[in-house]
Amino acid sequence: MGRGLATEEEKARYVRRMFGAIAHRYDLTNAVISAGLHRRWKEATVRLLDLRPGGRGLDVCCGTGDLALLLARRVGARGRVVGIDVSEEMLRIARRRAAAAGTGAVCRFAQGDAEALALPDAAFDAATVGFGIRNVVHPASALRELRRVLRPGGQLAVLEFSRPRHAVLARLYDLYSFTLMPWLGRLASRHADAYLYLPTSIREWPDQDAFAAMLVRAGFERVCYHNLLTGIAAIHVGTRPPSGHAPGVARP
Repeated sequence: MGRGLATEEEKARYVRRMFGAIAHRYDLTNAVISAGLHRRWKEATVRLLDLRPGGRGLDVCCGTGDLALLLARRVGARGRVVGIDVSEEMLRIARRRAAAAGTGAVCRFAQGDAEALALPDAAFDAATVGFGIRNVVHPASALRELRRVLRPGGQLAVLEFSRPRHAVLARLYDLYSFTLMPWLGRLASRHADAYLYLPTSIREWPDQDAFAAMLVRAGFERVCYHNLLTGIAAIHVGTRPPSGHAPGVARP
């Protein structure tokens, strides 16, 4: 993907293989290339959700389980959290982490496709996607699936790389993304081009307003976003409306 892929099927296959290959060093690599900021951003994402003890949370593209474990803290022992990912290698690590954190009974992890969730309608109070929606072949289809499995009034929070709004920072970030980030990522992950794919996929991703509009088209209302480091990343939040309500965008 970092070198260009011809078809959607090729992208799906590449992403699945890549994340399987880097799973054992994924957490270390994220810590290195983000200087640890990714954990603070994920904590901020979960804080934006109105998820209460005893609730039901869903984390799609869950990777090694960072957001799922944060959701588990919110719902407590009476709640339930489901994590879905295409990579079984990632899921094995997520299960181990949940057991070590004492939330093995709260969290369930399963391999699955974000565009075709094997989950019932209106089953969750809140859902998250952390740095994963960009890797889905058809993001709009995944957003519609996320809306389907949320109860009316349920919230979705999507943490994703975005576009810095400060011109100087944008240039510096672009330089970092295409020079230092691939080198650090290759060093930490020991994968030849996983972190060449990352900046390329970020550059191709919609900006904050365009992704907000995508959420509205998928049927979410009260859509807003919160920029992190002037927009290097952004958290988008939307709500599944009650039947008959027209969705809309709330400007940040």
